[in-house]
Amino acid sequence: MTKKAKDGSQRGGGGLLRGARVYLSGPMDFVASRAEEKKNGWRTRVGAVLRDFGAVVFDPWNKPEVRGLHGYGQEGIDTAAARAAWTFEDSPAGARTRAKLTGHYWETLHIDLRMVDTADFVIAHCPTNIYSVGTVHEIALCRLERKPVLFVSPPVEFPTYDALCKHLADDRVGKKLLERLRDELPIKPNERGIPSLWYMPLVGGEGFFDGFGFNFPQYRRRGWQETALDKRERRRRPIRPLLPFLEQLNRRLPEKWDNRLKRYVRNDDWLLWNIRKDGTIEEPHGER
Repeated sequence: MTKKAKDGSQRGGGGLLRGARVYLSGPMDFVASRAEEKKNGWRTRVGAVLRDFGAVVFDPWNKPEVRGLHGYGQEGIDTAAARAAWTFEDSPAGARTRAKLTGHYWETLHIDLRMVDTADFVIAHCPTNIYSVGTVHEIALCRLERKPVLFVSPPVEFPTYDALCKHLADDRVGKKLLERLRDELPIKPNERGIPSLWYMPLVGGEGFFDGFGFNFPQYRRRGWQETALDKRERRRRPIRPLLPFLEQLNRRLPEKWDNRLKRYVRNDDWLLWNIRKDGTIEEPHGER
C-alpha cells in the first residue's frame, strides 16, 4: 500500500491533484472573441498547469469524445452563430425554429453539466461585466453536490473608456453621448473584483480569488501570447491569485474558516478519490 505523507499527499505517487478531475467554467458566448478565447484564453493556461500536476481537465472548448455518440455536444468558435435564427414569432413556424435550436443546444448543456457532475471540483472565471448563464448553472450544480468551486473574480476596469472620457472632456456633445453609452451598455467598473452577493454564500469565503497569477515568474511559459489578462494583472497585481493556491492544493487539502470557533478547520467539501492507476480503489489504512 502506498504510504502517505503528513500533508496527505502520496509518496512516490505524485501530489493530491494527480488523477483529480477539474472542470473549467466561465463565459464563452459573450466574450470579446470566441476564437481568441478558445486559443489563448485562461482555460488554455490553467489547463496546462493542472495537467502538469497530473489532473484530468474538462474544458468545454475541447469536450471529451462520448463513446457511441460521435461529436456529441462539441463546440467551435462559430457554434453560437446559429442563435441568430431565434425568433419570438408566435406561430407553428416560430415554434419549429425554437424547437430546433433548443434541441441542438441541449447536447451542449447536457455534456457540460455531465462534466461538472463528473468533476471533483470546478474552477470558474466570472468577471462581473460579462453575461453568462451557463456558468451560474454549473456553479450551482457543483455546490448542490457539495463540491468546491474556485471562483476567480478579477478587477473590472475600462482604461480605454477612461481615456476617452478625458479626451472628450471639453466636447459637450461627445461627453453627453459617452455618458448615455455608459448607461446603455452599462459600463460598471469593479476595481476590487467584488463578486455578486449571491455568489458569496453559494461559493463560500475561502473559494474566491482576484486573479490567476499568470505574470508571476514561476508560472510564465513560452508560447503564451500576450492577452488582456496579462495587461490587467500587470496593472493590478492579484492579492489572492489562483495558481499558487493550486500548487499548494497539490500538496495539502485546504481548510475553511469556522466563524463559531474563530479558526480554520477541516473542509470536507474536498473529496478527492484515491484511485490507483489500474483502476482499483485505495483502501483505508488497517482495512483489507
